[in-house]
Amino acid sequence: MIQSLPTGIALFIIAAIVIGFVGTKMCKVADRLADATGWGEAVVGAVFLGGSTSLAGIVTSVTAAFGGHAELAVSNAVGGIAAQTAFLAVADMFYRKANLEHAAASIANLIQGTLLMSLLTIPLLATSTSQVSFAGIHPATLAIIAAYVFGLRLVSQAEKKPMWKPRFTEKTQVDEPSENNGNFNLTKLWLEFCFYAVILAFAGYLIAQTGVFIAVQTGLSESLVGGLFTAISTSLPELVVTVAAVRQGALTLAVGGIIGGNCFDLLLLAFSDIAFRSGSIYAVISNNQIFVISLTILMTGILLLGLLQREKYGFANIGFESVLIILLYLGGIGLLISPV
Repeated sequence: MIQSLPTGIALFIIAAIVIGFVGTKMCKVADRLADATGWGEAVVGAVFLGGSTSLAGIVTSVTAAFGGHAELAVSNAVGGIAAQTAFLAVADMFYRKANLEHAAASIANLIQGTLLMSLLTIPLLATSTSQVSFAGIHPATLAIIAAYVFGLRLVSQAEKKPMWKPRFTEKTQVDEPSENNGNFNLTKLWLEFCFYAVILAFAGYLIAQTGVFIAVQTGLSESLVGGLFTAISTSLPELVVTVAAVRQGALTLAVGGIIGGNCFDLLLLAFSDIAFRSGSIYAVISNNQIFVISLTILMTGILLLGLLQREKYGFANIGFESVLIILLYLGGIGLLISPV
């Protein structure tokens, strides 16, 4: 039990540091798994890396929803997706050879980006029918889960039999298996990966508990705490993993981990709706959260433009999409925290 505000803040910071440290380790294991399994960086990044680094966010939102803090649960989910999209733009700064979106050209990443935009519209549509539910579960929850599974199937098919491929240039980083992939102990890699995933889940639970406590003690709204503090903290694995992947040259893993993780994070709303027993969780979506969802759709659209345009170099050697995404995210956060 948290007894004081300083204790709560200290635990919050410790959990955030643990998430960042474990995320770095997980990136190396995921890259090895992509080679050892032969599934490729895009699929491993989207499903396993993206899903595992989202465990902290899942635990945070589901725990908050089950405890009756629906506003915190929703804000953490949608705020995390916005933060992680901005993190991809930050990662672009760490790749100095060319624009990250140019070098990491992949049909799988384009499909995932389009899937993400489609998934983001579902909770917006659900707000107009938020009172509709069956056994306390809104139909939008089932739609999100079904659309996510269908999207993964499309990504897998595109990886195996792509209908078109991006034009390769001297700056394109091709996802090629390591020459040492046969020397990896697959069982050991999976056990190590699961171990890190458990640590992330526990750290996410601690983030959830301290986030609610800080909101109550400081008088800040759950919407602000969830959309800014817990969203950024539980998204630290994505930032650390993405930067680490870029520095290791695993560019497809980096981009796929962020976009795929964002798609997975839409499941946070679905799981939170199931955990929230006081009605449909979409009924508590406020104007601020609608603003964040809309902002994320815009940021994702700009990211897709960057992936399609494939600008080699841009301002400060980062792509135009990265500059716009960072400006939009900072501007959006500024509007949310500024008094009206």
